[in-house]
Amino acid sequence: DQVLRIRASSEEQIALLKELGELEDLQIDYWLSPAQPGLPVDARVPFRSLQAVKVFLESNTIPYTITVDDVQELLDEEKEAMMVSRKFERSSNSFSFSSYHTIEEIYSWMDNLVTENPDLVSKIQIGQSYEKRPLYVLKFSTGGVNRPAIWIDTGIHSREWITQATGVWTANKIVTEYGKDASLTAILDTVDIFFEIVTNPDGFAYTHSTNRMWRKTRSINAGSSCRGVDPNRNWDAGFGGPGSSSNPCAETYHGPSPHSESEVKSIVDFVLSHGNVKALLSIHSYSQMLLFPYGYKAEPAPDHQELNDLAREAVAALAELHGTKYTYGSTIDTIYQADGTTIDWSYDNGIKYSYTFELRDTGRYGFLLPASQIIPTAEETWLALMKIMEHVRDNPY
Repeated sequence: DQVLRIRASSEEQIALLKELGELEDLQIDYWLSPAQPGLPVDARVPFRSLQAVKVFLESNTIPYTITVDDVQELLDEEKEAMMVSRKFERSSNSFSFSSYHTIEEIYSWMDNLVTENPDLVSKIQIGQSYEKRPLYVLKFSTGGVNRPAIWIDTGIHSREWITQATGVWTANKIVTEYGKDASLTAILDTVDIFFEIVTNPDGFAYTHSTNRMWRKTRSINAGSSCRGVDPNRNWDAGFGGPGSSSNPCAETYHGPSPHSESEVKSIVDFVLSHGNVKALLSIHSYSQMLLFPYGYKAEPAPDHQELNDLAREAVAALAELHGTKYTYGSTIDTIYQADGTTIDWSYDNGIKYSYTFELRDTGRYGFLLPASQIIPTAEETWLALMKIMEHVRDNPY
């Protein structure tokens, strides 16, 4: 398989690319979907469809380059790196933050974190997945009842492995910096942090066991042989609009009804019952973007200016460490219309500081970011998270 970076220059070419993606026999997997002219489109094309797809693009004068020459090679390297790291972790009885891990390894690490830091971290189960896996959230709190809270989730799209890895590093960072870093300490002295690291456990387990490129949940769709719902199109905010798909085989399938997925409904129920969540930060990959509402409509959010200013500060802080450049703005203006997304739902339910991160990279590796980039990615993301969390702490509403 190869990943092609395609550049469509007109609405007609965008429409052609969308049609191409609907042809089931080609089995094209859009890593970056056709959105608007000028924005890159990344398509993973199975080996047997390569010739047909390239001929189609050339005959319609749609330019493309090959960004990943051999997907299998990257998969093999990733697998080998995990095996080496597992061997090292077993022999040294330690956990490596610079490697990718399975769900079992992450859950076991979470238990250790709680055991070693009982005064700061607890683990709560907010529900269970379609396949009956527990949905665990780490709660970082220094006490008090119903304090203002920040919600963070990673891994809602299961193939975005850099997000769960960043989540693990970040949870560890919170624990190690509390009491040392004055700003973080001040945050946790007034605000609780709820952190769901494996937000789509069934999909994540499936990326390890069967299909590394799996994005959705694993629920069975009535009347279709295609499984799973896009958990970031399943929220009750513009649900079912054109920025999602009604086709159960599509990567952006919105599901039969809002919150049909237990992975989504568990967050909805938890956040609404808590009643004092001030920020919701949903971490995805890839593209290097910081996005805020709206995705389902073109009108600016009432807090557009404040959200935009804070995003600008956050991406500036992020860039200071390794020079990584992010773009920022509302979802619909920055990438495309997206209906039924996490942050539009949270914003519409009174959570002002609702942001989506799209972590590294911009397409060289896409979802197969080498493990050597985990720590640099997590370190720079931390600086942006801190900017947002400090703002939430200093601007209670």
